[in-house]
Amino acid sequence: MESLKGKTALITGSSRGIGRGCALVLARCGCNIVVNYVESLEKAQTLIKETRELGVESLSVRADVSREQDVKLLIESTVNTFGGIDILVNNAGIHQHLKTWELSLEDWNRVIATNLTGVFLCSREAVIHMKKVRSGSIINISSCVAFTGTDHEIHYASSKAGIVGFTKSLALEAAPYGIRVNAVSPGFFATDMVLPLITDEERKALEATVPLGRLGTPEEIGDAVAFLASDRARYITGETLHVNGGVIMY
Repeated sequence: MESLKGKTALITGSSRGIGRGCALVLARCGCNIVVNYVESLEKAQTLIKETRELGVESLSVRADVSREQDVKLLIESTVNTFGGIDILVNNAGIHQHLKTWELSLEDWNRVIATNLTGVFLCSREAVIHMKKVRSGSIINISSCVAFTGTDHEIHYASSKAGIVGFTKSLALEAAPYGIRVNAVSPGFFATDMVLPLITDEERKALEATVPLGRLGTPEEIGDAVAFLASDRARYITGETLHVNGGVIMY
C-alpha cells in the first residue's frame, strides 16, 4: 500500500507464525521492519534477510515483551535506528492446552504477562513517541476465542478478550493525538503454534468447521494488518477486524 512506504513497523513476536506473516506483508508495502524475538535468533535472522531482499531496511531486537526494561530497549532501539515508530503490531503470544483446574498460578501469570501485559507495555512506550508527531497506528492481535471462549485455555482466552477492551480504551485515549488503535481477531491459522499440536485427521476436521474450507495463512493476517495501518483505514479506530474464514460471524 502506497501510504505505508517509508514507514517503520515494529512487530512483536515476529520471528515466526502470524508475526512473520505480518512482517513480510508490511515489508512488501514498503515499511522498514523491526523483528522482535526471544529465543528464535536463527529464524529472526532469516526474516531480516528476506525483508531486506524486498528493498527495505530491517532490524532485529531480542526482547521479552513481559519485561518492562526489555520493552523500553525494544522501543528505544526502533526509534534510535529509524527516527521513530509509525506502526506497532502487538502479536507476541504464548498458550497452553490446560483445563482451569490444571492451571497453576504461575501458568496463569505467564500467559497474561506475555499476551496482555506485553501489549500494555509496548503500547505505552510506543504512544509516548507517537504523541510527539501526532500520528501512528497500533494493531493488537486478539483471537476468535476472545468471543467464543475455549474449553482448554481459559488464561489464553482471557488475555485475548482483555486485548479487545484494551484496544477500545487506548483508542479513546489516543484519538486526540491522531493515533489509531485497532485489533485483528484470527480464527484457525496454519502456524507452527497450531500445526504441531494436531494430527492430519484433526486438521481435516478443523478445516471442515470453516465455511471457506481451509485454515488461514499468516500473510492473510498481514493483509488485514496492512489495511488497518494504512491511510485507507484512516477513519477506523477502536475496532476489531475478524479474519476467520467465516468460523464466527457478527
